[in-house]
Amino acid sequence: MKARSHIAIAALSLLAAGCASRGEIDPTGGITAVRTACPSVGVPAATGDITLFTSPTGRTAADIDVAALITDVRSTCNDTVDPIYTAITFDVLARRTRTDGARDVTFPFYSTVVQGGTVVVAKRVAQVTVHFEPGQERARASATAGAYVERAAATLPQDVRDQITKQRKAGRADAAVDPLTNPAVRTAVLKASFEALVGFQLTDDQLKYNATR
Repeated sequence: MKARSHIAIAALSLLAAGCASRGEIDPTGGITAVRTACPSVGVPAATGDITLFTSPTGRTAADIDVAALITDVRSTCNDTVDPIYTAITFDVLARRTRTDGARDVTFPFYSTVVQGGTVVVAKRVAQVTVHFEPGQERARASATAGAYVERAAATLPQDVRDQITKQRKAGRADAAVDPLTNPAVRTAVLKASFEALVGFQLTDDQLKYNATR
């Protein structure tokens, strides 16, 4: 199977299961979408920002030392190699409360590859340092990460592709049946779908703060 294959489907739900966003009407019946072996890239909920406090126990706005967030996540995927490689670049925007003097603040971040929405197949932890000049309240830094996905793992089995690309003519019993209603097809598509995610490597207390504030 090529890295990108045309898949005719009866409903748009396959697009939400790891396919690219472009779709068009197939004159033979169904909708054609471009499925890519490249992972989707994003930031998991609750790990896109981090807050450091001046006190180990203080959690009010007056106790905030530095706050930062991940933004402008970009990716470039090379699907001509095996394993498929995705380079991820993102920015960290930080704001500090006290602006006297220069200061460097280092934030740990992780990059991970997730298969099927739940299975972590790889994870790496790195650091990004934001530099504040004297009197500067806000600062920015860039960071990079990489993700590898085995081509075989991101490739749909032939029998599943056959079921998805099967022509469905109007009037037949299966004309309006979404292939993803078949549990075996749905499981295969999910298993072949990957995500490359980045976020701050938070402590349990930091995760709790993000989830409850």
